[in-house]
Amino acid sequence: MEILNYPETTYEKLPVTIFENAQEGAIRAAHEIASVIRSKQKEGRNAVLGLATGTSPINVYRELVRLHKEDNLSFKNVITFNLDEYYPMKPDELQSYVYFMHEHLFNHIDILPENINIPDGTLPIEKVKEYCLNYEKKIEAVGGIDVQLLGIGRTGHIGFNEPGSSNQTVTRLVKLDPLTITDAAKDFIKEEFVPLRAITMGVGTIMKARKIILLAWGEGKAKILQKTIEGNISDEVPASFLQQHPNVQVIVDQWAALELTRIKTPWLVGVVTWNKELIRRAVIWLSLTTEKPILKLTDEDYKDGSLSDLLVEAGNAYQLNIQVFNTIQNTITGWPGGKPNSDDTNRPERAQPFPKRSIIFSPHPDDDVISMGGTLLRLVDQKHDVHVAYQTSGNIAVFDDDARRFADFALDFYKKMNLGNGQMEHLHTEVVEFLKGKKLGEEDTSVVQDVKALIRKGEAAAACRFCGVKEENVHFMNMPFYETGKVQKKPLGEEDIQVVADLLQKIKPHQIFAAGDLRDPHGTHRVCLDAIFAALERLKGEAWIKDCYLWLYRGAWQEWDIEDIEMAVPISPEELLRKRKAIFKHQSQKDSPVFPGNDKREFWQRAEDRNRATAQLYDKLGLTEYEAIEAFVRHKF
Repeated sequence: MEILNYPETTYEKLPVTIFENAQEGAIRAAHEIASVIRSKQKEGRNAVLGLATGTSPINVYRELVRLHKEDNLSFKNVITFNLDEYYPMKPDELQSYVYFMHEHLFNHIDILPENINIPDGTLPIEKVKEYCLNYEKKIEAVGGIDVQLLGIGRTGHIGFNEPGSSNQTVTRLVKLDPLTITDAAKDFIKEEFVPLRAITMGVGTIMKARKIILLAWGEGKAKILQKTIEGNISDEVPASFLQQHPNVQVIVDQWAALELTRIKTPWLVGVVTWNKELIRRAVIWLSLTTEKPILKLTDEDYKDGSLSDLLVEAGNAYQLNIQVFNTIQNTITGWPGGKPNSDDTNRPERAQPFPKRSIIFSPHPDDDVISMGGTLLRLVDQKHDVHVAYQTSGNIAVFDDDARRFADFALDFYKKMNLGNGQMEHLHTEVVEFLKGKKLGEEDTSVVQDVKALIRKGEAAAACRFCGVKEENVHFMNMPFYETGKVQKKPLGEEDIQVVADLLQKIKPHQIFAAGDLRDPHGTHRVCLDAIFAALERLKGEAWIKDCYLWLYRGAWQEWDIEDIEMAVPISPEELLRKRKAIFKHQSQKDSPVFPGNDKREFWQRAEDRNRATAQLYDKLGLTEYEAIEAFVRHKF
């Protein structure tokens, strides 16, 4: 198991272990827990575990299940106490933590049912206080918690201890922070369905555990993790109280660690080994910190910014500034497919062959136009052979009301055209009756899934027509891992990889564009990218692949860090408007999509703001001012 080793730093007030990916970190956490269970078994005693829910511990539980099935790890001596539960919440609801724990752990191991403790979300309000007191007493009666597993919320909450919770709090009923409610909306479809309260162990209860393991995966947790580990102890970040605990282990992947000083600005920690990438990052950081264009940075600026060491390496500010400025300038191109009959020495893309066969992989049926719509339009305008491949149907991101509306349309159309409509009426009735009785978060029937998939397919096809993509170049892959009808997806499988490999082998592209959410440990984008990587590995012996570039774009929520960008495609005001109109073709995602995330803006607004922000950064660094820029990183395979 590979661990990424970084220099020690006094900035960090908690011990942090950084893993290359979330899977490796989860395995380490699971083995730490298993060690405690086995140690207690040898002593003939119970192991008491404090357990968490959410996406962070899922792979931990998966590894514990594997250890039980393949390595004889028994849980008969294990007593568990879960951190929290929504209130009110029935245990059989799909969003309940009772359901979550049984789905991911308890149903697959030999734990005794009487040893499972999860806060009761069904109690009458007048009985909650007494119940919470008894929950505390029950923990004390079994000798306290040996290992407490924690995730961390973007508000800095542990359990549901929101900002304002002191380190003396115990198990109690709490109000949820609006940000926490927003983050929970993905499980409840809409924010208005998320309970406003929860029962949670207190910070004081958590702090009594003999050992605490804090997990954090992905870039979304990076900022709050930095505050927790390097910031002051404050009830505004309840997780920061962990700094007062004598036995905490923080396990993170490299993306969650991005904001830590030793990762983000290692020159502030000590002497570093400089390379081109780190030099570029340091100079960009200094330019943005001093609010001076790169070419105006002076030796004094470098010294004041703790970068004297870089001057020793590079000579002087003048030469260093020109070197980095030219590197960034060379990323800018109005020819994302390469400019024919030109010197491409310093261009990100090759001049030949021209035209190129380009394929844009879109995880959902709108990621192409949202994330790189301007570049897509530019490729088509410049006469490249552009293909778009929609990897998943996106059917769970369609409102039930839209499915009903289209089902009504289909039935009315059949009647209007005097077509045989007996079967159509039967299917329409099936859709209507299911949607009327559908429970929150319930899996759609196959017919409803098909209706929703067709809605997304029609919108994607319309957007491609608007952009000028040939109809025969639009591919709907419907990768099987996605087709569960639920937010929770299946693992990536052989069939998923092969469908990607078959399409690539058919097209033999010179360029591949893919959603490069390498830092997302859980989402559909990451799984779709893994399928592309696996397919390319499978095809690596093919002749065409030796002359194929893979460009990664980012999604609607974030952009590449400017020091990482290798191709920046300027977008004019007119092209930005065309991109907006392409996004508008996705009507089911207009106004308010089913899964808006933590950003209230519409997708076209997010995309335009992100593209303009990238252009503004280039402007601040002293480069040409553009209306907007779409950014790409080349992945070497």
